[in-house]
Amino acid sequence: MTTPVPSPHLASSDAPTLSRRTALVLLGFVIVIWGINWPVMKFGLETLPPFSFAAVRILLGAITLFAVLAVRGRITLPKRQDISVLASVGLGQIGAFLAFITLGLGYVDAGRSAILSYTTPIWVVPAAVILLGERMGTRTVLGLILGFIGIAALFNPWEFDWTDRDALIGNGYLLLAAFAWGATILHVRVHHWHSSALELAPWQLLVAATPLGILALIFERGLWPPLDQATILVLAYNGPISTAFAVWAWLSVNRSLPAITSSLGSLGVPVVGLIASVIALGEPLDVASVAGLAFIVGGLILVSLDPTAAVKSR
Repeated sequence: MTTPVPSPHLASSDAPTLSRRTALVLLGFVIVIWGINWPVMKFGLETLPPFSFAAVRILLGAITLFAVLAVRGRITLPKRQDISVLASVGLGQIGAFLAFITLGLGYVDAGRSAILSYTTPIWVVPAAVILLGERMGTRTVLGLILGFIGIAALFNPWEFDWTDRDALIGNGYLLLAAFAWGATILHVRVHHWHSSALELAPWQLLVAATPLGILALIFERGLWPPLDQATILVLAYNGPISTAFAVWAWLSVNRSLPAITSSLGSLGVPVVGLIASVIALGEPLDVASVAGLAFIVGGLILVSLDPTAAVKSR
């Protein structure tokens, strides 16, 4: 997804849950919005430098969510017990993730970028086994094998030029994005939350925007272009829609649908991202990308369906 959001930790403290039908419709909107945003971001980065683009979109998303909470009378300061994970999610799961994917998009096709960003669970599962004592069932093991086969397909020497320095840098940034998101997931799993997901979301976005804004001021001040209509439309899509609305919708979906349903549904994002990039940007639909996507999505489905994957060993 183009804007990773905090897990639906204290979902029960938010507004009443949605009907299943409404939640499924919202899930469909999220999949399409985040999938389409891959070529939209690629287009935006043709004029906007990466740190500036990431900082502005996150800041616009934060402002929108603060406005929504203000209307509902629900703006509250984060509780002291949540400060550590607020920083972790803001800096890692949102800030570092978006910084790395915007840097990677400067070198790599949007479709391939969407696929690589969704390798996060492949790295999280073995880390959770080692660090958190979680167990892997047969489906998880098979899912990881399929996932690594998918990654190997993306980097096979017949399709990937290992002598291309830009390709190595760009793909490296995208894998770092997946690692940054994954490291935060491990923290989220062990943290005991004291605030609701929606109330913390704008603060987490604000935390993410701060270092990105500083980096933009240091490295990109002379690179800011005049805001033309196309750039404004890209930012309007990325801030209020892809960040703020999609964050709210995703949290609502996670509260209203079983975790397996929402997690499996989210796998539609890289599929839509790949198709949208082919249509909108004319990117080639090569065998490696299709095979990599198929293996990775298949592997993640197996992991999601494993009833023992989230059970800690004792």
